[in-house]
Amino acid sequence: MTDNENTGADPGHRPEGRAAEAKRNEPARPHAPSGPDDPAGRAGQPGGVVITTLAERPELTPRIYELSDTWPEFVFFEPVAGALLGRVPEEFPEYCLVATDGDRVVARGFSVPFDAGFGRRTELPDQGWDRVLLWAFSDQRSGRQPTSVSALEITVDTGYVGRGLSHRMLTALREAAARQGHRELLAPVRPNAKHLRPHLPMAEYVEERRADGLPTDPWLRVHVRAGGTVERIAPASMTVGGSLDQWRRWTGLPFDRDGAVAVPGALAPVHCDTAHDQAVYVEPNVWVRHRLTRDGD
Repeated sequence: MTDNENTGADPGHRPEGRAAEAKRNEPARPHAPSGPDDPAGRAGQPGGVVITTLAERPELTPRIYELSDTWPEFVFFEPVAGALLGRVPEEFPEYCLVATDGDRVVARGFSVPFDAGFGRRTELPDQGWDRVLLWAFSDQRSGRQPTSVSALEITVDTGYVGRGLSHRMLTALREAAARQGHRELLAPVRPNAKHLRPHLPMAEYVEERRADGLPTDPWLRVHVRAGGTVERIAPASMTVGGSLDQWRRWTGLPFDRDGAVAVPGALAPVHCDTAHDQAVYVEPNVWVRHRLTRDGD
C-alpha cells in the first residue's frame, strides 16, 4: 500500500502504468508520510477536510487524480496497475475514499476485497500488491464472495502532507472495510523512507526502531500507531520491466553498466542487463494486518 504511502504500492484511469492518464493531467504519485494531527474537521464542520467513500459521492470519481504528488515516473508503467487500477474506484466504490477541502480534492484511498481461501491462495502473498489486485477482479468476475480486504493506496496532495491526513485516511479505510463486514484490513505497505536506503534488504529495514519502539519509517509508523502489526515481507509486490532506453527516459540515468542501479524513488535496486537491453525493478513491500471492530462487537 502506497502512502504517498503505498499499502503500500503506487504505485485510476491509468492505462500505461500506475497512472498514465492521470499523469497526462497532473503530477505523479507514493504512500503519504505521517504528520501531526490534522486540525481540519470532518463532515459537517465548515472549512474542514471531509472524507467519504466514493459510493457516497460517486460524482467525485472523475476528480480523484486532481492531486499533486511525488510518485517516481517508472511506477506509472507497472503492468498490473496499468490494466486494473483505473477500474477500482468504479468497481469497488464502497472500498474507496476521497477527501475534499471545500471544492478541492486533497486525497484518495483505495482498497479491494478478495477471497483469500480460494484454491491455493495464501492470505499474504509474496507478490503482494499485484496479486491481491488480480485476485479482486478475478473473484468479482467469478462471483466469489470475498473473505479479506487489502488496502492498495493512500495518496495525499503534497500541499496537505504533514497535517495528519494520511492517518485519517487509513482510519477511514479501516472503517470502510469494517462496514462491509470485514474483521481485518490487510495492507502491502510501501515504506516511504526506504528509497533512501535501496541496498538495505527490506527484512532488515523493517526491524529498525526508534527509542520509543516504533518503526523508524514514517509510513510504517502510521500503520503501527493505528493498530497495525507487521506480518511479513512481500518480496515481489510490484514489478516494472523495460528497455534500457525506457529506463533512461524514466530516470535520466545512463543505464550503461550491468548490475544493480540505485534509482531515485525505488525501494530496491533496478537490475540492468546491457547484453539483453533490459532492466527490471522488483519492489518489496511489507504486509501489515489491521484488526477491525464493528458496531456491536
